[in-house]
Amino acid sequence: MNVDEANSASANAQAAPVAKPERGKAVKLVDRVFDQLLERIRSGNYPPDSRLPGEHELAAMLGVSRPVIRDALARLRDQGMVYARQGAGTFVSAHGSPIAQLAYAPVKTIADIQRCYEFRLTIEPAAAYFAAKRRDDAAIQKIAAALADLREATSHQLHRTDADFNFHRSVTEAANNHYYTASMDALKAHIAVGMHLHGLSLLGPRQGLEQVFQEHNAIYKAIAEGRAEDARNLMQAHLEGSRDRLFEGRALDLSF
Repeated sequence: MNVDEANSASANAQAAPVAKPERGKAVKLVDRVFDQLLERIRSGNYPPDSRLPGEHELAAMLGVSRPVIRDALARLRDQGMVYARQGAGTFVSAHGSPIAQLAYAPVKTIADIQRCYEFRLTIEPAAAYFAAKRRDDAAIQKIAAALADLREATSHQLHRTDADFNFHRSVTEAANNHYYTASMDALKAHIAVGMHLHGLSLLGPRQGLEQVFQEHNAIYKAIAEGRAEDARNLMQAHLEGSRDRLFEGRALDLSF
């Protein structure tokens, strides 16, 4: 390679565009750090009224940037798990949060799955309504990231229960009401049972997975565009459709 060729190659390398961060990557990092810190608090590694390590230390410990740490700590504060003392740092709340206190008996019967759907129908359509009213860019990106995971799974004729749950939980987070997210977290294992069975019912030649993805996509669009009534109605229809597909339209009589 002569001098001119070398200079040209160098110029081309400098002009090459820098790859943009993968969509939703930062959001997923915040989720991971939030879950790790929450687990350490719940397990007693960080007991009530103890001071958490500083942002620099946490960033080094968890292998992320300080902005990610700050976002995760903000979520913990919003949910009452930690509190800040000016000039002193961040401390674990002695009272915990609704997430730590709220719990439900495990799913034992098919009737319990129907009861779970019944309860979800009382909170998730309302959460979707408020999500459309209160969403911000971060909330929309998080819902979009879960939707992208659902899109990828659907393209491979797979149903991912984790991505499905993440989508629904992200909607409740966008509503900015910790009672919704606390209920979803307490119901996670219960919802997973219904989602798993529903996912199995979608597999086959009838393109059920694609239909369900489009239902999620319509909810996302309504929230992103601020169409609150549409978001509520679409979530209502989606949950009722999931329940009816799972039970093949034959609801159990829960009177007894």
